[in-house]
Amino acid sequence: MKIIVTGSLGNISKPLAQELIAKGHDVTIISSKADKQQAIETLGAKAAIGSVEDVAFLKTIFAGADALYGMTPPNFGATDMIGYYRNIANAYAEAAKSAGLHRIVYLSSYGAHLEKGNGIIRGSYYAEEILNELKDIAVICLRPGYFYYNLYSFLGMIKAQGIIGSNFGGDDKLVMVSPLDIATAAAEELTAANDRSNVRYIASDERTCNEVARLIGEAIGKPGLQWLTFTDEQVKNNMLERGMPAAIADLLVELGAGIHTGLLSSDYDKHKPTPGKVKLQEFIEEFAAAYNHN
Repeated sequence: MKIIVTGSLGNISKPLAQELIAKGHDVTIISSKADKQQAIETLGAKAAIGSVEDVAFLKTIFAGADALYGMTPPNFGATDMIGYYRNIANAYAEAAKSAGLHRIVYLSSYGAHLEKGNGIIRGSYYAEEILNELKDIAVICLRPGYFYYNLYSFLGMIKAQGIIGSNFGGDDKLVMVSPLDIATAAAEELTAANDRSNVRYIASDERTCNEVARLIGEAIGKPGLQWLTFTDEQVKNNMLERGMPAAIADLLVELGAGIHTGLLSSDYDKHKPTPGKVKLQEFIEEFAAAYNHN
């Protein structure tokens, strides 16, 4: 198959491309950075340098392809984050129709079944809606949980204050996922021999925040490390003090509140997938190495 992979050589896109290439597929990787071209070609893929917001560029790259792995690159500089998600989904949809793609596997998120109460993930809700309007194209929306590597955002807090804290914590459940397990699922869906559209949840491990804190504490030599739950207002004020735009802070606080109440995982809980292979303990070894290195 001829498969287009977006996301450059990111945590999901690189292992996904490697798996597809190993299985004999013709892979083109889209990256916005020209300095990634050599590394992409060394991997065995074709490099397409351009923006996923550029419909004309996408139409050219998608021409003759069978399938697309589409994701929304992080952009915390966007003044309208939800609009940014919509714009990219519209670009994918228009280019896919023009090129006659057969299949789109889109990286969405758990919580994307919600139109409100899910913060930034609301962008994925609208992106799914846009892509699911496509006719004669199978659209598979991947809904992974909380990425393990999001825990890196607490490194500084652990070092400075000896705690983990957010507006979720304690006995709140975290549905966590490794990028490697997402890449495996994406490869399966891109090459599946059916034309059905569907939603696929992806999770690697489930733990409470207290359990995560305990395991991290044991790994970094801070037994008794706690994951405290702050108020939405406390978390927002902290984000604003660090210079985060208010609109982004509001979305992140809403997202955290959705984890705290269980709202975010409400549909996931009804459709629990078989857990992936990469367990939390494996990631914590990487986390401890990063903690000790910094």
